[in-house]
Amino acid sequence: MDEGKPALRERLRDKARELGFAAIGVTKADAAPAAGRRLREWLDEGMHGDMLWMAETADRRSSPSGLWPEVRSVISLGMSYAPEADPLALAERPDLGRISVYAQGGDYHDTIKKALKALARWLFAEAPSQLKVFVDTAPVMEKPLAEAAGLGWQGKHTNLVSREDGSWLFLGAIYTSLELEPDIPHRAHCGSCSACLDACPTNAFPAPFRLDARRCISYLTIEHKGPIPEEFRGAIGNRVYGCDDCLAVCPWNRFADAARANRAFLPRAELAAPALADLLALDDPAFRKVFAGSPIKRIGRNRMVRNAAIAAGNSGRAELAPALERLALDEDEVVAEAARWALGRLGAPNGPAAAR
Repeated sequence: MDEGKPALRERLRDKARELGFAAIGVTKADAAPAAGRRLREWLDEGMHGDMLWMAETADRRSSPSGLWPEVRSVISLGMSYAPEADPLALAERPDLGRISVYAQGGDYHDTIKKALKALARWLFAEAPSQLKVFVDTAPVMEKPLAEAAGLGWQGKHTNLVSREDGSWLFLGAIYTSLELEPDIPHRAHCGSCSACLDACPTNAFPAPFRLDARRCISYLTIEHKGPIPEEFRGAIGNRVYGCDDCLAVCPWNRFADAARANRAFLPRAELAAPALADLLALDDPAFRKVFAGSPIKRIGRNRMVRNAAIAAGNSGRAELAPALERLALDEDEVVAEAARWALGRLGAPNGPAAAR
């Protein structure tokens, strides 16, 4: 069978949509040569912060063939998690923690990898070849490849934007040794809009299309393991896991239809609007129970409670002081320091009784 025939491509798209993908496109393995150069420039400037794995895997990440020399085509896929509710709705609820939309439902790694494997099995049966599937745990440049495959374009906030699904696409990829006919790369449609840049609470964008992760709330609350720099703590507000601000304000989201979202990503009640008091009370077993099946589980109890303590310090809620006083004695010094800082913000005693 000639793998380049439109009939196979049409069936591939149909099968992808049957498996829950909202978007699919194909590109050549060498279609995004500038991505590797931009990655190295970003790393050289230290904008990856503590994400040392970004530098360690740079050679493999720079191009698909660096990871797998046999690859000839990349099938780029997107699964929608478009929310029904306004992602910024809890900004005025200091008693609640804000969790990024993508993490309020089931773990996207599990859902997408299962669908990618099913699609790869189908493709192998239709056109035998070598295949590899990737979500975001492998050194793959999903966003440049998705842009080259026509799924959308990288906006000024560096995330992918789709005309159909706005800013709400999880990305995955299938690398194949097949020579597939590529789709037309997507043209950027940001124009003069700077809504995403203007919305960033910590000024994490030194220029359009450039992100300094060290200033990004998503990085600080998820990837960063140590104490969060004090200069960013006030701006974090009540965000306890990630930040949606630059995504949520994108005008293209008005075209995103929540009905296209995969139901696996529907928000769980306990994650859509968790009370800060409940998060401050978490020990390790409770954390594991609450966040089982969620991508949040990978950051562990200490980082979540550190984040909740900072949110509590920003809340103005004196009733959270007793929980913070207990945490000021926590065996994890990063948690204890965050609790002492929060007590100081609330004007509560944090001297000898609360100090270690």
